[in-house]
Amino acid sequence: MPELPEVETIARGLRPLLTDRTVTSVPFIAAHLAKGNRDLAREVIGRTIRGVSRRGKLLFLEFPEQDVMAFHLRMTGRLGLMPSGLPPVSHVHLLLDLDDGTALYFQDQRKFGTCGLFTGKDLKRWPFYRNLGPEPLGVDLETFSKRIIGKKSRIKALLLDQRVIAGIGNIYADESLFRAGIHPATPGNRIAPDRLAGLLGALQSVLEEAIAAGGSSIRDYRTAAGLVGTFQNTFQVYGRRGLPCVSCGTPLQTTKVAGRTTCFCPSCQVI
Repeated sequence: MPELPEVETIARGLRPLLTDRTVTSVPFIAAHLAKGNRDLAREVIGRTIRGVSRRGKLLFLEFPEQDVMAFHLRMTGRLGLMPSGLPPVSHVHLLLDLDDGTALYFQDQRKFGTCGLFTGKDLKRWPFYRNLGPEPLGVDLETFSKRIIGKKSRIKALLLDQRVIAGIGNIYADESLFRAGIHPATPGNRIAPDRLAGLLGALQSVLEEAIAAGGSSIRDYRTAAGLVGTFQNTFQVYGRRGLPCVSCGTPLQTTKVAGRTTCFCPSCQVI
């Protein structure tokens, strides 16, 4: 699933291409998307995109009067541009024709991804959006610590909980916990303040490095230009079960936390 670095990379790639472009038509919308967006085509035609932004794992096309089209890419969702006038290719579920002769497409092989048009007020009422935690790249240590300290849940589960901190998934939780030297099963209320500071620093460094690398391409993820990310080439723990730890040489192990496979070093990461 695309996480914060992947969605941020897509947003940055689309922003200069979509800003100030006007939607001229909606030539195709799949039935499963149209069911929940009956007025989408009528409401976006003739409107100008004022920006592209991200919140957690959500990507927004911003329209005037604070209206937004929100995309959640889920497992296999992709956004990109193609020449307008062409029929939708395999697994494309939405096309927006633009006034420069291009079309924005939403492609999703497994059909888990979603999109919807929201007014500013409706967006704030949407429970998923309303309950998102702070952005990890902008959160301060005091706010971050308050969301962890006192909680009995395991730290990996807390990082994955979008209500605690937004945008983190399996990859960047594993990589950050390794850099911070914290075992993924450690209860939040057992992590000392100095170790929480180290975790926040590790989390922010990992995310910034991943964004600079264009994200991580493991299966389906591609940038808006169709390119693969390269951060997967520097993974230190994620997907490396049985391989030697890059720090101490101990074979890496896996466990399950919050239903997710979690890779860690039993020597470097302690509870």
